[in-house]
Amino acid sequence: MTIIPLSEGSFTIDRTKQFVPFDEQQHVLTDRPTGSILVEIQPFLVATGKDLLLLDCGLGYSIEGELQLHRNIEAAGFAPQQVTKVLMSHLHKDHAGGVAFGPNNAWLSLPNATYYVQQRELDYSLSPDNLSYIKDDLEALEGSHQVEFLKDDEGTIDGYIHYRHTGAHSKHHQVFWIREGNETIFFGGDDAPQLKQMKTRYKTKYDFNADLASELRQQWWEQGNNEGWTFLFYHDIATPTYKRP
Repeated sequence: MTIIPLSEGSFTIDRTKQFVPFDEQQHVLTDRPTGSILVEIQPFLVATGKDLLLLDCGLGYSIEGELQLHRNIEAAGFAPQQVTKVLMSHLHKDHAGGVAFGPNNAWLSLPNATYYVQQRELDYSLSPDNLSYIKDDLEALEGSHQVEFLKDDEGTIDGYIHYRHTGAHSKHHQVFWIREGNETIFFGGDDAPQLKQMKTRYKTKYDFNADLASELRQQWWEQGNNEGWTFLFYHDIATPTYKRP
């Protein structure tokens, strides 16, 4: 399998939940508001024997009228039309902003892809009192023939992609294993966003269930290193992929 990180850049985010671009050559982290954290925004393309997979959809920003996600896919040597499956870990803005585009975000951004979305996550994200999601980014998922809603706590897609509902980072977060031949790729979304969080008993204030998230990271880190997984880290600036040597 071939893995291609699709970096959308580095950003700081604080309690306002606004993503502010950050350039290490120009900016100083301590100049940002207290509590700001530095993250990469980084969907992944994974080319397998069956599919061109996209793992999460980025912020949904546009550059000169073109969706940044599309531009990054093209820079990787593919066309957006070639993506066959989109695996969504959860639907927060920084992972789902690129789900849809066009006037009023009316169209799903990958026209030939099936989007795999946790049904409970979409229902929760569109609930009237929930302010943690950008509903305009997500409404195109409702009723679309391109969407396959995952409703179980775990299951298998097309015989080689396994998903598991965790409810750790967000209330209905899910993670994925992609297995082909002797290879296993693990995508933990924001349950496992950075290498440094895997190596320590790291707890965050922004996880829905911080204790569970920390426990799962330790479990996956041990199992994955023992079994030779390749980890994909959506928010890691220095190490987007990792496999123990």
